[in-house]
Amino acid sequence: MSGRLVIAGLGPGAESLVTPEASAALAAATDVIGYLPYVARVADRPGLVKHASDNRVELERARHALELAAVGRRVVVVSSGDPGVFAMAAAVFEAVEAGPEAWRRLEISVLPGITAMLAAAARAGAPLGHDFCAINLSDNLKPWPLIEKRLRLAVEADFAMAFYNPRSKARPEGFARALALLTEICGDARPVIFARAVSTPEEEIRTVPLPDCTPQMADMRTMVIVGSSRTRVIPRAGAPIVYTPRFA
Repeated sequence: MSGRLVIAGLGPGAESLVTPEASAALAAATDVIGYLPYVARVADRPGLVKHASDNRVELERARHALELAAVGRRVVVVSSGDPGVFAMAAAVFEAVEAGPEAWRRLEISVLPGITAMLAAAARAGAPLGHDFCAINLSDNLKPWPLIEKRLRLAVEADFAMAFYNPRSKARPEGFARALALLTEICGDARPVIFARAVSTPEEEIRTVPLPDCTPQMADMRTMVIVGSSRTRVIPRAGAPIVYTPRFA
């Protein structure tokens, strides 16, 4: 087969944070497929066909990309951040596993990107400097009791935690429940970083003690990082530095 499929991360927002590898793949593509806001970040040019779709059709999007690659197109599926972190790479491979045998013979590449978790952590200091975990707080694809179980176990293990998709208009109650649970089981004032729209003109970073956090501090453009019991805050003029020591 002459077609190929690339799954590329566009980083957290700033053009300067798109990797040269991803830029080269986009320059060679005949087709770009992805969620509408991410496809819009790719510049129009002659010979490029852009296929934008809604946020909750990941498998349909993946199948479409594989079908185009199978007939010889050079396809790039775009995600924000890193495509392997709560994004399209897993959806594409899910479609490959369930799809026709011919899809398994396609040339498929995953190009890493700077995910929101790492971009947010870098802005704040080094809150992920020791053991940490990432949890998607959306219950679209998994039940809330499973999210709650993972939160409890993460606190028990004393991980720093990075939360994707904390709060949306469709499910505003989830993040409130998560904060209430964390406040109850942590029982301390560990720092929580709210990093909104990192690397864009709308960027806002603030650090709040856990007991003072409210659900309204986050939306779907916000990455939330909760420190471990050992995470430290260094006060200074302007924004504080938040870091987790590398020991214990």
